[in-house]
Amino acid sequence: MDTFTRFLYEFLSQFFLGVKTIFIGLFEGIKTIFSVNTYVKIIENYKQDFSGPEWVLVAVGILMLASVVAIIAAIIIILVKKYIKIRRRVADEEDLLIQVNKLNNEVTDLIKEKEELLSIVASQKGLQTAGATASGGDIPMSDSEESEEGEENADFDPEVDSRFSKLTEVDIEYAKYKQKDYKNNFDLPQFCKDFRNFAAYKLHLYYSPQMIRLFVSAIASTKLVILQGISGTGKTSIALAWGKFVKHPSCVASVQPSWRDRTDIFGYLNEFTKKFNETDFLRYLYTAGYTDEVYTVILDEMNLARVEYYFAEMLSILEMHDTKEWKIEVVQSSWKTDPKKLIGGKLQVPPNVWYIGTINNDDSTFMVTDKVYDRAMPIDLNEKGVAFEPEPTEALDVNYSYLNGIFEKAMKEHEMSEETLNKIEEMDDYTIKHFRVAFGNRIVKHMKKFVPVYVGCGGDETEAVDYFMAKKVLRKFESLNLSLIRDEIDPYIEFLDKTFGKGAMKECTEFLLRLKKS
Repeated sequence: MDTFTRFLYEFLSQFFLGVKTIFIGLFEGIKTIFSVNTYVKIIENYKQDFSGPEWVLVAVGILMLASVVAIIAAIIIILVKKYIKIRRRVADEEDLLIQVNKLNNEVTDLIKEKEELLSIVASQKGLQTAGATASGGDIPMSDSEESEEGEENADFDPEVDSRFSKLTEVDIEYAKYKQKDYKNNFDLPQFCKDFRNFAAYKLHLYYSPQMIRLFVSAIASTKLVILQGISGTGKTSIALAWGKFVKHPSCVASVQPSWRDRTDIFGYLNEFTKKFNETDFLRYLYTAGYTDEVYTVILDEMNLARVEYYFAEMLSILEMHDTKEWKIEVVQSSWKTDPKKLIGGKLQVPPNVWYIGTINNDDSTFMVTDKVYDRAMPIDLNEKGVAFEPEPTEALDVNYSYLNGIFEKAMKEHEMSEETLNKIEEMDDYTIKHFRVAFGNRIVKHMKKFVPVYVGCGGDETEAVDYFMAKKVLRKFESLNLSLIRDEIDPYIEFLDKTFGKGAMKECTEFLLRLKKS
């Protein structure tokens, strides 16, 4: 054992001697670096031999050496300060985490206490509580909200009271209502003229005859119209003017960035109160079902949220050919106190309602997808209207059935010619071959409604085809790689001039040239 002890002592001594030598050497090195006396003695030994210029070099050498030492010292000081700062920050973060953890524990305890109180109150009122927060349910209500809800529930009798207060009010209001026949006898050109004059005379809104024809043709061809363009050109104004012209002010649904599903536009059933939170949109839609008149919903800045999220179900419903199938499920179950027109929890979407969306394309909005564009008719408003002297014109009582009838009449009387359809087919073939872009049956079907009504309103067939193709088909080119198709644009314009006539496809040509420059 003594032998091992001596071995271990000598073995470890060697290691610690090396450590000691390092520290002694480091100390001695620093001491040597900062030994001013040694530097002075060296200078004194050589000062007799230095000439004038050499003294200048000596001074420069001393300054350089002093600079190096100062830089090393500064680096050491900075590193020490950073280390101290980091250590302090870590300590602060650790303190903060401890405090946050403590607060979280306190919040959890308070939530549990609140849930216990809520359960006690609910059991006293004979109700079931909604899902608990801790398990992912709703956030508990405040004491005042809880008290108010409790009082409301205490008075709510599912056997007597309706969970749809607004829709029930509509039922009461229209209990003895009989649909009115306004004996309309206007034709489409007169209708467009009256609308244009009304907007200018009553509202000081000035639109060109072409813009009015486009708007009327758009609502004739689809239930969803998209107004797009720069701010201040009257996108929302024309939709509001339309509602006032047909004597049913438009319902404005201001789209919010937080909209994610249909509950944001229709409302939702509050499981705690057992009442339905109805939106103005739902009430407006329900009211329209009682009448044979024209109603308009404005989806203001509709692309602040993704349209295909909150309006997806409506997009699918409006595509169905039979309007009797236009039904949307509002609630899953049916109560005997539900509104009259809410059958089996489903609402019949009335065909006499149009949906007009306005969009701005900037950094705060979402891109409107092809799914939405294909189901809508986009109209560009990029120019301010020119003022004119309008004829005094009042608002017009309009029966939806009559308006829809003259739309259908125009589609028959001004059916697209075989020559134009053949040209469109050639355009389709050319577009597929050179740009790999095709337009399906939905777009052709839509065009066969839009173009005849535009002609019926006093417009030209080629002019209508031009506008429709530019907004519904060529718009798809924006999603292509422009560098790959730029060389194909000039030949395409030549093809359009050859097929439809020189300069006949003005909208398409302007769009293609603008695309080429971008």
